[in-house]
Amino acid sequence: MPTIRKPRSGSLQYWPRKRSKRAFARVRAWAKANEARPLGFAGYKVGMTHLVINDNRKTSTTKGTDIFCPATIIECPPLKTVSIRFYKNTTNGSKLISEQFAKNLDKEIHRTLILPKTQKKSNNNEDEKFPNDFDYIRLLIHTMPSLTGIGKKKPEVFEIAVGGNKEEQLNFAKGKLGKEINISEVFKEGQQLDIHAVSKGKGVQGPVKRFGVSLKHHKSEKGQRRVGSLGGWKAQGHIMWRQAKAGKMGYHVRMDSNKWLLKIGNANEISKKGGFENYGVVKNQYILVKGSVIGAKRRLIRINEPLRPNKITPNDAPPIVHINLEKDV
Repeated sequence: MPTIRKPRSGSLQYWPRKRSKRAFARVRAWAKANEARPLGFAGYKVGMTHLVINDNRKTSTTKGTDIFCPATIIECPPLKTVSIRFYKNTTNGSKLISEQFAKNLDKEIHRTLILPKTQKKSNNNEDEKFPNDFDYIRLLIHTMPSLTGIGKKKPEVFEIAVGGNKEEQLNFAKGKLGKEINISEVFKEGQQLDIHAVSKGKGVQGPVKRFGVSLKHHKSEKGQRRVGSLGGWKAQGHIMWRQAKAGKMGYHVRMDSNKWLLKIGNANEISKKGGFENYGVVKNQYILVKGSVIGAKRRLIRINEPLRPNKITPNDAPPIVHINLEKDV
């Protein structure tokens, strides 16, 4: 049979393959919702386990039977609102026109943000002045990693969108300014999620692992795990960027769409002796997501409403028969 040649199978869809500037992802697009509520949340990846669930998919060949299901555990401590941000749409994109900070913020927030002095002197909510001429609102949120057992104090700060029209957004944001938001207020069991996270860093890797270049023949004189003749890719005096080369791999911002939220539970349901490997003990609410999730353990995972949910996944969570807590998968 002839030898199958694949000179380069690396996808140029994600290019340049730059490493992320920070350990958590930035969300660039948000789903729309008629109800005034947060459209995203965040949690820390605990690890993977396996479940035994009763299959409730209508078109499944195993409908009504107990099946094996891999799942990822994400610990979700409460988020706290730092400020309300008001945006206005302009010809050059959206512009931040005003920002109203909460009173009596947690002391850990000063590890991340330098707050304006005028906000520290304000003592009552009656002095707050909210603009009327704005198009939409974003909530500036900070995490509370000190409530977990991962040994971290510095919180992450990011924006989340709010559903509804701008009047409903403002009323909701006023009620949540400076207060905590729990995972059970944002999502419900059985729905789909979009996961935004930073992938694992792999360090410097060769072209075979980095781009999927096929191995050369074992009798090759100059190695097997390398690109063969560069041919016309070096005719211009340098090797072009399209050519597969060794380099840093991983630690990229990636998105995984339409993950199935199987369960939202409390810490006592998932706790086990000694905690989870390379993570520790779960102390807050957690969620179970079907399948694997991007990123390393203890990394912040952004969880959002799905932009393009599919019609195959049921809207109801399957009955969970068993959760394995003896050993991580």
